[in-house]
Amino acid sequence: MAVSLNLYCNEAPNEIVVSCKAYDDDDDDNESDHCSVDYDDDLLINLFETEVDQMLESKVVSSRFHHNIVTARKDAIQWMLKVHCFYRFRPETAYLSISYMDRFLSARPLPQGKGWPMQLLSVSCLSLAAKMEETAVPFLLDLQIMKPRFLFKPKTVQRMEVLVMQTLNWRLRIITPFDFVYCFIARISSCFNDSHQPNRLCHLFSLASDLIIDICIAIDSLDYPPSAIAAAVVLWITNLSVDEQNLGHLHNGVNQVINTGMVKKIYKVIEGKRSSLKLMPQSPTCVLEAALLCKEIAKYC
Repeated sequence: MAVSLNLYCNEAPNEIVVSCKAYDDDDDDNESDHCSVDYDDDLLINLFETEVDQMLESKVVSSRFHHNIVTARKDAIQWMLKVHCFYRFRPETAYLSISYMDRFLSARPLPQGKGWPMQLLSVSCLSLAAKMEETAVPFLLDLQIMKPRFLFKPKTVQRMEVLVMQTLNWRLRIITPFDFVYCFIARISSCFNDSHQPNRLCHLFSLASDLIIDICIAIDSLDYPPSAIAAAVVLWITNLSVDEQNLGHLHNGVNQVINTGMVKKIYKVIEGKRSSLKLMPQSPTCVLEAALLCKEIAKYC
């Protein structure tokens, strides 16, 4: 499939909207590692402060999507993750696409009884997330794979993208659990003398990435601070309990406190659903990317 390096997706506009019952997809074919502790603390402080503003903004939107949307949301997420896996997108792309969709549904209802609005929203959110995180973004038509129920013209998707961005107040660059995971893994590993074991760090980050996406499917992530999600995930994958001492390891030296109650709630969700949740399949590309990300984690050690 062709891949566009132009993030504005200048596709031909003459494609028509069609029902995809007959649509057959045959193609699912050296920066210093000795950064100062001050830099590390400043970075974490900035993340916490930005997170507070972000959570306050999300609370302004008091409504949550109606229970009738839950099933449609689940189906939409499953489709987005299939496309995500096909193109081997970064885990951040999957998180952002789900976050964009949830934020949109919290602010603006979709027409009931019709399948195409949710599908159009899914394509638009995935496209926007890919444009934010990926270096090579598929054409909008090529993004609509894995046998979707409907296929939309590029201009239709682009108009929906604008509506999504307007609804989100143009705030696409947000704080996510991944922003905290780098630092939390480095800090917890340093406490247990694992910070100089690259393979160990890569493995932990890979596990954390998969688990964060799993959690997004199981909960309404808008209700939980990204730091709490990241903390619960890091404690779980390192086999540590949720207590003040272990949480203290994550933000030691920073005058910020992670919401313990939120962390415990997410930790319980993981405990209750982990057996039924499925990790995203790990491809050679994911392994390579995890190795590259280890360099990022090492900056905080």
